[in-house]
Amino acid sequence: MTLPTHPLGDSGLHITRVGFGSWAVGGGGWSYGWGPQDDAASLATMRHALELGVNWIDTAAIYGLGHSEEVVGQLLRELPRAEHPLIFTKCGLVWDERDPMKPPRRNLRPDSIRRECEASLRRLGVERIDLYQFHWPDAGTPIEDSWSAMVKLIEQGKVRAAGVSNFDATLLERCEAIRHVDSLQPPFR
Repeated sequence: MTLPTHPLGDSGLHITRVGFGSWAVGGGGWSYGWGPQDDAASLATMRHALELGVNWIDTAAIYGLGHSEEVVGQLLRELPRAEHPLIFTKCGLVWDERDPMKPPRRNLRPDSIRRECEASLRRLGVERIDLYQFHWPDAGTPIEDSWSAMVKLIEQGKVRAAGVSNFDATLLERCEAIRHVDSLQPPFR
């Protein structure tokens, strides 16, 4: 089945109006988890969404402390390359390895962004992330430093398009002064 697609701004990406959100795929045992999940059922559900025409999957490193990205990566390994959906993931929430139930810290320091990107690429098994987003603002790091690190990832070919999630208009404008923000996921209230 094919669903109509629409441009995601001027990013060059054409996406269906509905995507597959994989927060719950991360499973339980971590702060903000949805409880235990069956990976086989998660894979089957993602395959079904793709069969229905969905062409993108949204995940994040924090979902299951990397587990959601690993399951999405498994799906990609099982699919022929021509059937791969677009992959969107996020950075900027860092967990405590010793205490997975501790709420994650917001961290948009450039070194953390680079480390998180490399880890996401490895877990997903891809060479480039289609849309990489900052999950939440970090009050301790100038957004100009953070967004400049994102621009470097694009220049290096590790990220195709860049976006932000849960940012206000002021932060968005500060990013825009450096490079266009391809996607804005507003906060849900």
